[in-house]
Amino acid sequence: MELILAAALCSVFVSIFLKVMKNRRFDPIQMITWNYAIASVLCYLWFKPDLQHISLVKTPWLLIIALGILLPSVFLFLSKSLQTAGILKTEIAQRLSVVLSLLAAYFIFNEQFNNLKIVGIVLGIFAVLLILLSNKSKGSGSNQSIVYLALVWVGYALIDVLLKYTTGLGLQFSVALNLMFICAFVLSLSYIFIKFKSIGQFKNIGAGALLGFMNFANIALYVKAHMLLKDSPAVVFAGMNILVVVFGVLSGLVFFKERLKTASVVGLVLAIISVACLAYSML
Repeated sequence: MELILAAALCSVFVSIFLKVMKNRRFDPIQMITWNYAIASVLCYLWFKPDLQHISLVKTPWLLIIALGILLPSVFLFLSKSLQTAGILKTEIAQRLSVVLSLLAAYFIFNEQFNNLKIVGIVLGIFAVLLILLSNKSKGSGSNQSIVYLALVWVGYALIDVLLKYTTGLGLQFSVALNLMFICAFVLSLSYIFIKFKSIGQFKNIGAGALLGFMNFANIALYVKAHMLLKDSPAVVFAGMNILVVVFGVLSGLVFFKERLKTASVVGLVLAIISVACLAYSML
């Protein structure tokens, strides 16, 4: 359980860090770029993927490149959502991307659903809709927050689906993950070099390194928890998602003085119930 708690804290720390650094005029895309440099190195050291025997012909390079584009793009959407919608709503939208992933599993991978999983998906969709509607008010700012929340929700689900599809083609998870990180770094670095005519400012590179460490720690601890509790995947799934939502709410209320509308409160409750239903459906 300590691993799940640590993974959840790392996940929320990434969101808090992005929000605070943006307020201090750090550049998100530069931080995100160097985050993937560190994450790719740590991924190689931790998971020890067999990159030497990658087949140039059989490796699904188009999917890897697509994921390499999606990863920094969705991370940037996350940063924008944290600024416009707040950490509370952003964390819920990010965690409930699993609802769309499960729908894709049903329609694309022909996964069988039981009643609890259906209830969890329906509640999750309602939770996200309530969160989006609670942002609806006059002004371009609220419209932007709705768009970025929706992009975070859909984006993380699309990454999850493409990663599952890539590993389903025979590429090991660790190899796919490492190639994704490397591709994301190379493409992002090319973008900032074209835009800024440099590889980034030193302060952004340093912040990106810390971001990459915490981002990878979140993934590594979560995977390690699944390995240690391989007979209880529901516990890991529920524990991680619920803790991230709860920590996200607390950090939003305590550190950033975000306010909860009635629709947001109902959405939060439905989100937790949704995750619980999806977890129990695994038992």
